[in-house]
Amino acid sequence: MSAMRRCLIVGGAIVILSSVVTLALASRRIVAEQAAFTAPSAGRCEAMKLNASALLPGTAVAVAPLPGSYDAPPRTQISMLGVPVSALSDIRVDGAKSGSHAGHLRAFSQGDGASFVPSQPFFAGESVNVRGHVRVGSHTRKFSYRFVVAHQDVHLYSATAHVSRNENQIMHFHSRPDLGAPSLVVSASSPQSAPGYVFAAPYSGSGPAGPMIFDEAGNLVWFDPLPSGASANLQVQLEGHTPVLTWWQGRITTQGFGQGEEMIYDSSYHQLGRVHAGNGLKADLHDFHIKPQGTALLTAFDPVDCNLSALGGPAGAAVTDTVMQELDLATGLVRREWHSLDHVRLADSYSTATHASEAWPYDYFHLNSFQQLASGRTLISSRNTSALYELDTLSGQVLSRIGGKHSTYKLGTGASTAYQHDATELANGTISIFDNGAVPKVHPQSRGIVIALDAAKRTDTVLAQFEHPTPLSAASQGGFQTLANGDVFIGWGSSPFFSEFSAAGKLLFDAHMHGTYQSYRAYRFNWTGTPGEAPTIVAASAAASAGAKAYVSWNGDTRTATWRLLGGPSASQLTSVATASRSGFETALIAPTKEAYIQAQALDATGAVIGASKVIKG
Repeated sequence: MSAMRRCLIVGGAIVILSSVVTLALASRRIVAEQAAFTAPSAGRCEAMKLNASALLPGTAVAVAPLPGSYDAPPRTQISMLGVPVSALSDIRVDGAKSGSHAGHLRAFSQGDGASFVPSQPFFAGESVNVRGHVRVGSHTRKFSYRFVVAHQDVHLYSATAHVSRNENQIMHFHSRPDLGAPSLVVSASSPQSAPGYVFAAPYSGSGPAGPMIFDEAGNLVWFDPLPSGASANLQVQLEGHTPVLTWWQGRITTQGFGQGEEMIYDSSYHQLGRVHAGNGLKADLHDFHIKPQGTALLTAFDPVDCNLSALGGPAGAAVTDTVMQELDLATGLVRREWHSLDHVRLADSYSTATHASEAWPYDYFHLNSFQQLASGRTLISSRNTSALYELDTLSGQVLSRIGGKHSTYKLGTGASTAYQHDATELANGTISIFDNGAVPKVHPQSRGIVIALDAAKRTDTVLAQFEHPTPLSAASQGGFQTLANGDVFIGWGSSPFFSEFSAAGKLLFDAHMHGTYQSYRAYRFNWTGTPGEAPTIVAASAAASAGAKAYVSWNGDTRTATWRLLGGPSASQLTSVATASRSGFETALIAPTKEAYIQAQALDATGAVIGASKVIKG
């Protein structure tokens, strides 16, 4: 018995010793692994492996934040796209400082993935480990990866721009003195121009900023003056099969990006929704697309602390990371997220890091357009690398570069762009671009171009070029739209001009705003506006006319052909006393005699009454 006891004691000691050794070795391995992936004190911001794939090895699951990245926002979700939520299990998320994170695995409404939404944010600078299982066919595969949470820059310099009000630069209406939309000068027009209205979002001028629609003659159709802030990128998109208005609204920072939200309105100008960026970020103004599958894509700019000494900048500075998010509109979850810092080197920029700081981050990339293509690629434009990039949509990896310091394609004569905006692949495979050519000034003037890529020969050739007859140099912003009839519509960004060209380059339409106004982009769209509010009527002063005179307008309406003035001795006894064809935004109606009470009716082209103002005293 004593011999057996001695054997058990010795055996137990051996087990304990071996366990201690095993635990010690495992502990050393874990410490070594974490040490290899601890947020560096120097302020690293680029990914550990540049241009890595978002796909987990051996699976069809694309994740965000990107494994090995150093730029995750503290409020990030863990997005897992590519399999049903039922294929994901045992998700565990641990922060090196914040510890184990409780949360919820929430499915995307499209049925192709889920986000783990932590109950609490992560700590800036900490390493986060994500583990779980994913079912691949009949097997279940383990996965594990890490990322580092960025120190977000909260010290941006901010200055309030002040523009003196100039009454000569804004429109004035008797019936709507509150609008204050910018006045327009139409310097060229043609019956050959495409149908539709012009959509812009003026700001930084004498009057209020806001989304704006006007017609071929420069007449206002709709304007929504904002009490503060700015708007950008007003356009018509489809939500399902229904045309809607979308625009960005918020604050434009001194550093040139937006912090706000995306607005969606119906044809009666009622709000359908607001789209916010996910992961604690704010939506940027540069691009926004609603997709048929109930998703939306937007940009966000996220300045983060970064050591820029390798680029000749300060060690304690910041860099502006550019983020592209795909959101599930039904749930607000982030389906995928792409960061420029994960895929493009800081040194690829034409901007300088020398004077960067937390107040003025190094804006090295500046994403300003994206287009998710059916081919499984995404085309993006970066202003400050003067390059376009073709990405693999699922993995996020850069497949090729068009222009910039490391172009995949040999650029033909005139094909080099500088600080360009709004790159779009057209139906025939060519690409349209608004080429600013500034700032700093590289080209004599801004232009729109169409290029063709030869994938086999790796060449880039200019097929068409569109320049304003009065040379314009847009220091920022701008857009290029190809219309259904083959015409080209260009908004000149910081130069407040709007132009339409034929495919052959003939100027068919040209208009501009006065003063310091700008419009990030401009478009031409067909649109039917059916305002939910009633027309507005005001009576002219008694001295203005011997008869009854009134001014009437209907902000946003596109159907009214004729206005009818009703008058009578009481509000309940009104008859027709005058009619007039619609003449721009506001129409004057004059009756031969004074009327105690008046009302205006809007008639469409068939003569049907489609709206009526309130009854007022004449």
